[in-house]
Amino acid sequence: MTSDYSSSLYNLSYYANIETQTIEWLWYPYIPFGKISIIQGDPGEGKTTFALQVVAMLSKGIPLPHSSTTCSPLSIIYQSGEDNPADTIKPRLEAAGADCTRIALINYLDVPLSISDERLEKAIVEADARLLVLDPLQAFIPEDCDLSRALDMREAMSCLAGIAERTHCAVVIIGHLNKSSGIKSLYRGIGSIDIAAIARSVLYIVRPDDKTSLRVIVHIKSNLAKAGNSIAFTFDHEGHFMWVNLTDNMTESDLSCFPIAGIQDRKQKAIERFLLELLTAGEKSAQDIIAICSERGYAKRTVDRAKKSLNIRSYRKNGEWVWSIAS
Repeated sequence: MTSDYSSSLYNLSYYANIETQTIEWLWYPYIPFGKISIIQGDPGEGKTTFALQVVAMLSKGIPLPHSSTTCSPLSIIYQSGEDNPADTIKPRLEAAGADCTRIALINYLDVPLSISDERLEKAIVEADARLLVLDPLQAFIPEDCDLSRALDMREAMSCLAGIAERTHCAVVIIGHLNKSSGIKSLYRGIGSIDIAAIARSVLYIVRPDDKTSLRVIVHIKSNLAKAGNSIAFTFDHEGHFMWVNLTDNMTESDLSCFPIAGIQDRKQKAIERFLLELLTAGEKSAQDIIAICSERGYAKRTVDRAKKSLNIRSYRKNGEWVWSIAS
């Protein structure tokens, strides 16, 4: 049996009659206006700290890193679903040097806000906001929506995308990660992959080493421009924040070398054991070691980290580099 759609209403347009538009950027190529962007990372890796620093700079009209354009101070809505605005968010904004007269939040009564809430659009228009931050995504999921169900999340995220497009406001979502390992970083976001699918840009914050305060932001998804260079910063819990210049750009492939917060770095321990086995009998060619490790699926960055951790010696011999266990 075939369905009869003859009574359905529809419109047919031709691309020849559509006016071409260019993408405008809040922060090229990381955060576009009128679209959804995501900042994701493991707990404690500085997602909120980074977002508040960006908000503070934009509220004062201060150019962001890797940005060659100047901008006027912007109005912003920062909506936190986890932290108290009076004793947590405002002090952190003030520590970042923000102009709090330009940063608003939405006060609601009985019905919590959600990403499909029409009050978001009304608030953006009222505040003339150019940036809306929702921190974190999990706090703004509609009550009848299953975070892991593709159909639910695509519908809810489409509502938010519509709000961003109609208001031409940049919408940034802070997202937590699951504990999975061995998968692409884009798939580590909690919930359906449709969340990241609708976002036009995804930034991933990672700590290269458990012992460092350095955080690296890797641009792992970019639909509207070439992915931007990685950005780095350091921070402490006293509110000291500093941008850091990186000598090497990091990409999606480099992220597999970093440990996942809360999980023992089994890959790091495994490569360390393997290097010790290789070098127990004596020195070996660095080129041969890296080739053997590559065959086993270990990236060069992972091998280099293990080499440093084990204090393996590296020196020239007979015209080539060799490694040996430090005595």
